[in-house]
Amino acid sequence: MGQGQSGQAGFPGQGQPGEKKDQQKEKKKWEPPPPPPRVGKKLRRAGQASSLGAKLPGITPNAKCKLRLLKLERVKDWLLMEEEFVSNQERLKPQEERNEEERTKVDELRGSPMSVGSLEEIIDENHAIVSSLVGPEYYVNIMSFVDKSQLEPGCSILLHNKVLSVVGILQDEADPMVSVMKVEKAPLESYADVGGLEQQVQEIKEAVELPLTHPELYEDIGIKPPKGVILYGEPGTGKTLLAKAVANSTSATFLRVVGSELIQKYLGDGPKLVRELFRVADELAPSIVFIDEVDAIGAKRYESQSGGEREIQRTMLELLNQMDGFDARGDVKVIMATNRIESLDPALIRPGRIDRKIEFPLPDTKTKRRIFGIHTGRMTLGTDVNLEEFVLSKDELSGADIKAMCTEAGLLALRERRMRVTHVDFKKAKEKVLYKKKEGVPEGLYL
Repeated sequence: MGQGQSGQAGFPGQGQPGEKKDQQKEKKKWEPPPPPPRVGKKLRRAGQASSLGAKLPGITPNAKCKLRLLKLERVKDWLLMEEEFVSNQERLKPQEERNEEERTKVDELRGSPMSVGSLEEIIDENHAIVSSLVGPEYYVNIMSFVDKSQLEPGCSILLHNKVLSVVGILQDEADPMVSVMKVEKAPLESYADVGGLEQQVQEIKEAVELPLTHPELYEDIGIKPPKGVILYGEPGTGKTLLAKAVANSTSATFLRVVGSELIQKYLGDGPKLVRELFRVADELAPSIVFIDEVDAIGAKRYESQSGGEREIQRTMLELLNQMDGFDARGDVKVIMATNRIESLDPALIRPGRIDRKIEFPLPDTKTKRRIFGIHTGRMTLGTDVNLEEFVLSKDELSGADIKAMCTEAGLLALRERRMRVTHVDFKKAKEKVLYKKKEGVPEGLYL
């Protein structure tokens, strides 16, 4: 037996090729390991653990766990903030939409465009009587967004274009038409541009400028300064030019209005505009009110069946009342200009309203020479020009005619590409101006 065992161990090479092939086949096919012959305590414990399928987690240091915990808490806080923001947005979104809708309704109520009216009477907190430019008075609503503390009878308001409800208040109390009448930029003309008319300049200074600059002189002598001045005379004699010179030289507020502007379409608008004009002049005192072509509203009164004529007469009556009524005018001076003083109402030009009447005649020889010198001062004249021939002529030339003649002579020189104006140019210009003035209209055309 001992030899047999040693013989098997001493010849390992016997039977090897067949065994290697079997071992390779066995490696390719997996077979579960055979159960152990006996089960000890350690194997029993390992078997119980593997049967439960649980594996103990790896134990990490304590600091690493705390860092991970802090990171998760920060993520949780961020998610909570995001959740709160989203919930707030969802809660506020309907409110913003509601506000936008209300804003749209308010814009629709205001309407576009809006008409301007006047508040006549406040009935209660939500209703009032208003008058608009379209004529009659209306009983309308006052919108809730209008500041009712600023509403008072007579103030300018904004009305809805369809239902005429009160939707706003005009902050500027002055009538827009009166604001346009205020001369913001002083004219460039001065007293030096007025040819001759020394007496007229002296009279208008005494009546208009001196009472505003030195009122103590009139108090010392014991008289009241003139309230108004009227400038009358032939057309083109310098009435408006002198008014521009007054506006240029004085520091008082200058309000310019043409008589035809006071004639309005609807009843009562003309007198209202006159009242507003003098109210603004009183607020901006010292001030000067210049009314050009006053014969448009100041004609003599007569019995008329026309509504328009009666409205013009009512406008003139309001003008009379404002110039010399119950209220004192103070530092408000009135200058009027017309070339038809004979057609004015006697009540308008009586003393107390118009205390000084200044006539502007056609220029004499001295005045003509002065006017020619003003208008030809900057012109390049030829050596053959003799202005004395035109100054001493018997033609009735006004200041405006002389200015037109000088301008026409310059245009004739430009037409021939000459930079100097000759005597022949002045002759042709004079003939053209006189033809346009007297003979420009065929005879019998307007008979």
